[in-house]
Amino acid sequence: MQLTKPSEWQNRTGIKEFILLGFGNTENLNTPLFVLFLIIYIVTIFGNILIIALVVAEKHLHSPMYYFLSNLSCLEICYTSTILPKMMTSFITGNRTISLRGCILQMHFFITLAAIECYLLAVMSYDRYLAICRPLHYVTLMSDKTCILLVSMSWIIGFLLITILTSLLTQLTFCDQYKIDHFFCDFTPLVRLSCNDTWVIESVALITSSLGILPTFFLTVSSYAFIIQAIFKIPSVYGRQKAFSTCSSHLTVVSIFYGSLMFVYILPTTGRFKDMNKGFSFLYSVLTPMVNPFIYSLRNREVKVILRNKLC
Repeated sequence: MQLTKPSEWQNRTGIKEFILLGFGNTENLNTPLFVLFLIIYIVTIFGNILIIALVVAEKHLHSPMYYFLSNLSCLEICYTSTILPKMMTSFITGNRTISLRGCILQMHFFITLAAIECYLLAVMSYDRYLAICRPLHYVTLMSDKTCILLVSMSWIIGFLLITILTSLLTQLTFCDQYKIDHFFCDFTPLVRLSCNDTWVIESVALITSSLGILPTFFLTVSSYAFIIQAIFKIPSVYGRQKAFSTCSSHLTVVSIFYGSLMFVYILPTTGRFKDMNKGFSFLYSVLTPMVNPFIYSLRNREVKVILRNKLC
């Protein structure tokens, strides 16, 4: 049997579309799955728009914490919209194909938004650190200009990091493998289908992920280490409860996001771990954006009071 040389591979006509295998053979469940994901999408969009509307309309919520929260809600809307509409369309039509350009665009926007969320969550944890550990200097350190600068830098850095990665991805050639064993175009399953040498792009991906995840993760963990230390020093039980209530919602969101994210990118993607990988991907890409508005509203007394007054 004559082996095909890499030079001959690149001379072939490259693959122009892929098949997303999703959650396996679910043809008999297409209608229930479509209804389920439609409900998830509607709840996600409505919940996050409600948070944004409350922050914009209510003067009592014009503070750095809620400014960051409204940006996070805007991010979650974009985040979910990169995945669910395509998935729901495949349930209706039965067509699981996605073009190469569409696949790269979906991956680009998804990973860009994930990187931005890492930075936003770090900014929000730093904001809680200043509010609890340095309350006398909070207004000075977290001014309006500082808030706008932190949010702008989060979006800009996340966009630039992933743009470099996407530009390298467009240079790859896909020859004979066209099935992506995932429910959306993620980086690792897509790169593994390439017939090129992927050492360069995988090295760049390691660097960009290190720049995107590690600093933000350590900043978040460090902030909460100082916060917990400061809370335990508060003499009264009521004071400790009040201080912890201001950051418990954000701590819950951070734990869910980083926990599922690390499982996805640390666990192997083959064998028995493959389904677990999809499950955790579903958790941080679909379920987390849906439950975030409930976590922030149901565990925040100020938001609950304002929402109740608006509804009444």
